[in-house]
Formats: sequence, structure tokens, C-alpha cells
Amino acid sequence: MGVIIRQSIKGTIVTYVGSFIGFLTTMFVVTKFLSPEDIGLTKVVLEVGFMFAGLAQLGTSSSVIRFFPYFKDGSKNNNGFFFYIMALPFVGCLLFTLIYLILKEPITDFFIEKSSRFVDYYYWVIPLIVFSTYLLVLETYSNVNMRISVPKLNREVVVRALTLAVYLLYGYHFVGANGLVGGIIAVYGLAMLFMFAYVPKIGSASLRHNASFISKPLRRDIFRYSMFLIVGTLGGSILVRLDLFMVSSQLGLEHAGVFTIAFYIASVIEIPSRSLSAIASPMAADALKQGDFQKAKTLYQKVALNQLLTGGCIFMLIWINIDNVFAVIPNGATYQTGKWVVFFIGISKLVSVTLGFGSVLISFSRYYYWSLYFTFIIAAIGILTNYLLIPAWGITGAAVATALTCLLSYAVQQWIVQVKIKGNPYTLGMVKLIIIFFIVAGVNHFVASLDNPWVDGVRRTAIASALSVALLYFLKVSDDLNSVVRIIFKRIFGGKKGG
Repeated sequence: MGVIIRQSIKGTIVTYVGSFIGFLTTMFVVTKFLSPEDIGLTKVVLEVGFMFAGLAQLGTSSSVIRFFPYFKDGSKNNNGFFFYIMALPFVGCLLFTLIYLILKEPITDFFIEKSSRFVDYYYWVIPLIVFSTYLLVLETYSNVNMRISVPKLNREVVVRALTLAVYLLYGYHFVGANGLVGGIIAVYGLAMLFMFAYVPKIGSASLRHNASFISKPLRRDIFRYSMFLIVGTLGGSILVRLDLFMVSSQLGLEHAGVFTIAFYIASVIEIPSRSLSAIASPMAADALKQGDFQKAKTLYQKVALNQLLTGGCIFMLIWINIDNVFAVIPNGATYQTGKWVVFFIGISKLVSVTLGFGSVLISFSRYYYWSLYFTFIIAAIGILTNYLLIPAWGITGAAVATALTCLLSYAVQQWIVQVKIKGNPYTLGMVKLIIIFFIVAGVNHFVASLDNPWVDGVRRTAIASALSVALLYFLKVSDDLNSVVRIIFKRIFGGKKGG
């Protein structure tokens, strides 16, 4: 776990720098200069592009992690591995761009009534598909080479900074709506080019390959795995964006914009999980390749505990300050209708970051095909709950539908992990964590509100943070956390005395 923690900390530092830029951009620039309809438009364009990009990868991102140990031989070329991870997405981009063009009529019919502006930018999505496909594949290739900081710097800092520049150009009327949408798409193109320049510095970027290296059993395994991933991605890609798409279709881009801001606030919960999962995934792949289920289980429990710890603390701090958040952002009254969206999406994110590593274990084991048995069923449930709850409760209904679908999805997933891989994330530390969260929330309930939202927020955050750290330390929830706290206290208070 030491390697995971060290690499995760490096990646998390970069991630939080980017997240700080993203926070300022979304909460104070986007809400000031973009209308809710503009926000909804750009978000829908991006998510449609990301959805088709996920399919266009042809499962490459997961295949890179699963099969890299089979190609890795200590040489720079690694048996032509880089050629294959470039060739498959190329085929995928051609295939799914064609499918996207063929599906123009049903897709536009879905959005035309309430979100007709998206239809005007339908073809603009195509370059975004290509940019996003290769950006993600190259990031994954960096991960298996145990390099996560620079790719994260690219995605979390560079992309956000350039996107901020586009928003400011639009806000001060240097560009119009076309410049806004086109500029954001161009940002992902630049990020992709950066990764193409970076990858040769950390590993092989040679297109030389030896087709005879791939034996028939390995070729069959790669093909079957990729086909299952493509089908699974189809359901999964729709599922994770279902709420936004259905809000756009049923309520319009303006409501989608409010939903987007609320969703963004809740999504801060999952920021630390990105670094931890990125570095732990290759270790899980190696453990399962060797059939070491006990090692995979231990890894799962440690990852889940750390994810719940960080995600839960962030969720708690967001929720105790939620009214203050809407009080300080520009046009906050407009976006405050998304308050309960933050809560229910926050719950779904917390479940996701805690149990999400289970899906990694399934995808890297020989039971990966089980994910197909419930992906489309979950997607169908998501469509049904959104269809029923959005007309009744608006954007809050979409958030409730997402939370319900998430809980059911991860319950089924955990059953598969438990039965097939003999793994579970549950530890005494998780029980202690949940108790701590309720205690802190209860204390916050009795803290009187102040008129100034900034002062009130700082006070609530200070009280909750101090109480949380004390309880976490004395209840010994995490050995890793206690070690870090002791080191910090030793350096602050015991440096001269030698501890």
C-alpha cells in the first residue's frame, strides 16, 4: 500500500490544483458569464462526445491494463504493444463516427423539442470523439507505466486552464456561441497532442510489431474481452449520462445547466479516487493474473476504506456548507433549486468511490463477462426511474433516480465480487467512519448560522474538520492516516527534541 499511497499523493496534489481551477471556473466564472442554457448546451455536447469516445476505444483502456503484463518483456518495444493500442481506437473512431452519423435522426429527435440548440452543433461532436478517445487511451498507457502525475497535470490543470480562457473570451464577447463550443472542443485536441508528445518519454511509442507474438489463445482472449467491454460500455456510457440527457430532453437545456452546476458540486467527492484507482488498478491486474485473490481482497479493502474516508469527509463538508455555497456564487438563487440534487448525487458518488474498485476487480478477472448480465438491466431501471421521477420532481427526481440506480448497481456488483472473487470491502474501519460522519453532522446541526456566508462557512468547516480529525485519530480508523498525523505532529512539535 506504500507505493499506492505515494503515487496517489503525487497525483492528488496535481488533481487538487486542477480542481481548484475548476472550482473557481465553474462556481464564479461559468455561473457569472454563461446562462444556464449555455451551460446545458456545452455539457450535452461534451457528454455526447465522451459517450461515443468511450465506445470508440473498443475497450482499449481496460485492455491496456489487463493485457500489458502479457506483452511486457523488459524491452523498450514490449512486443509491439503500443501499435495495438493505437490501431484499435483508430478502427473504433471510424466505426462509431459512422454510427453517430447514421443515428443523427433519432438522436436529434430526442433533443429537438426541448434542447434544439444541441442539434445545431451535431457535427461538431465528431472531432471531440477522436480527441477524447486517444486522450484517454494515452493516459491509461501512462498509468501502466506507473506515471500518473504528468497526464493528470495535462487533464486536470492544462485542460481546465485553457477551458477557463475560452469561458472568459466568451464572457467578454471576444467570441460567440460557436467560439465557445468550438474552443472547448479544441482544448481536448491540444490535450491529446500533448499526450502524444509525452508518451515517447516514458515508454515505447514505436509502431513496430510482431504479429506472431500474439498466440491464438491470447488473441481469442483479447477479442472476447474487448467485445464484452464494448457491449458493457454501451450500457454503462448511457447509464452515467442518462440523468443529464433526460433532463435536457424533458425539461430543456436551462434545467440541464442548473443540474450541471449541482452535479459539479457533488462530483468534487470523487476527485481523490481518480489518483488512487489509477495507481491501484495495475496492481489488481497483476494479483488476479497470478490468481492471488487474498492480495486482491486486501487491496480492495484498503482502497475502499481510503475512498470512503476522503470522499465522506468531502461530502460532509459540502453538505454542511451547501446554503453558504449557493449564497456566494453569482446568480446563486437561480442554481439553489439544485440543492437536493447535490445531496442525492453526492450519495451516489460516495457509494461509487467506495465500491467502485470492485468493478476493477471484475474487469481484470476471468469473470469480467458477468458485468454484462446486469449492465443493461440497470440501464433500463435508470431510464424507467428517470422517466417517472423527472416529471414529478424535476431535476431532483433525476438525482433521486441516479442514486437509486447507483445503489442497486453496486449491490449487484458487490454480490458478484463476493461470490466469484471472494472479496469484500467491509472492515471495522468503515463502520467507525460512518459513525463519525453522523456525529459530526449532528454537532453541525446545533451550530448557529451567521449572516455572513463566508464567515459561517469557515467556522463550520473548522469545527467539523477538527472534530473529524480527532475522532479519526483516536478511533484508529486508518493506520495510514494515523501514521501521517503522527509524522506531521512530530515535525511540527517534536523536531527539535527528536520526537
